[in-house]
Amino acid sequence: MNTPRFAPGDVVSVRADHPPGHVRTPYFIRGREGVVQSVLGAFENPEELAYGRRNGEEKPLYRVTFTQADVWPRYDGPANDTLVVDIYEHWLEPRS
Repeated sequence: MNTPRFAPGDVVSVRADHPPGHVRTPYFIRGREGVVQSVLGAFENPEELAYGRRNGEEKPLYRVTFTQADVWPRYDGPANDTLVVDIYEHWLEPRS
């Protein structure tokens, strides 16, 4: 396993890429900032597994929390409402 690049408490951005094919990162979360809550372990890349490609390389998976108002521009619920998404490391970048 690769050593996790991020730790709980780190602020990260989700890549705003839109590659073709099967990806496991929801469209609505791309380009958003969140906070790493935990490292869930390392697993084979599900984007490769979807095409039957197994190379044994494992990627760290993180649980990341986002503020609802930051994800949904018209969100009018409580300011402390959050959304939690599990995201693989290759989709995350340090906050710039």
